Amino acid sequence: MVIKETRSDKIFNFINYFLLACVFLICLYPLWFIIIASISNPDLVNGGQVWFWPKDISFDGYKSLFADDGVMRGYVNTLIYTTGGTLINLAVTLPAAYALSRRDFVGRKFFTLMFLFTMFFSGGLIPTFLTVKSLGLYNNPWVMVILGATSMTNIIISRTFFETNIPNELREAAEIDGCSNTRFFFSIVLPLSTAIIAVMALFFAVTHWNGYFTAMIYVRDKDWQPLQIVMREILMRSEFNAQMLQQGGDTGVLAAQEQRIAEQIKYALIVVASVPVMCIYPFVQKHFVKGVTVGAVKG
Repeated sequence: MVIKETRSDKIFNFINYFLLACVFLICLYPLWFIIIASISNPDLVNGGQVWFWPKDISFDGYKSLFADDGVMRGYVNTLIYTTGGTLINLAVTLPAAYALSRRDFVGRKFFTLMFLFTMFFSGGLIPTFLTVKSLGLYNNPWVMVILGATSMTNIIISRTFFETNIPNELREAAEIDGCSNTRFFFSIVLPLSTAIIAVMALFFAVTHWNGYFTAMIYVRDKDWQPLQIVMREILMRSEFNAQMLQQGGDTGVLAAQEQRIAEQIKYALIVVASVPVMCIYPFVQKHFVKGVTVGAVKG
């Protein structure tokens, strides 16, 4: 049976679609502007003449960016840190969250309070630096995946997901059949938790991909620096060169060109650093809303 829409229903749907289209354009336009600004003349961009389409197209920013050998090296390092770090994060977070979700776990409240304590108090930068150095992780690529191997916020979200989606009756039935806790976790819990696994993987992967502070403090060897640090150095070097040319009295074509390239590099950096994450998100989008809403902390 098809229900015919009334006049008020059509008006309501039109308003909804209109508002959603406005929100979509508001969210999409900044991304589009970054892309067109990265290939447009910076003078036109700064002058407010670039709005919807690129003008005086130039790829000098991308050419300068990829001309640096450190970019590809940084890409490879970031991919390694993101992949390895995400796997370690999941290997630590999911078992911990499942253990805390078990009501028969001895010391459950104690360990939960211990984990929660770390959300409000930390040792600080200097004690952390001394600890990292004493463990032999300073200037060691392992520090990028071991330091901050989990997040209490993600543990809480995962724990709530397990509590609301893995019934005790299922575990009791598995125990009657002789299933151990380890086998139950790997054979039953994880296959039923693809939504929260996808969400946690996305959260951790984005954190690793955008992370720069850990590398800036603990990784000095350029061969192990991630993409974010490499791009930061390229941007700073480009701006420094432009400033030195101007301070040296050279305000001619060379200084102006260097300044324009520095402006283009700013936008190109955003595009290069954001595109991989934007390409991954559609593949986990169907799990994202379910994992966050079901795993959210409920009162």
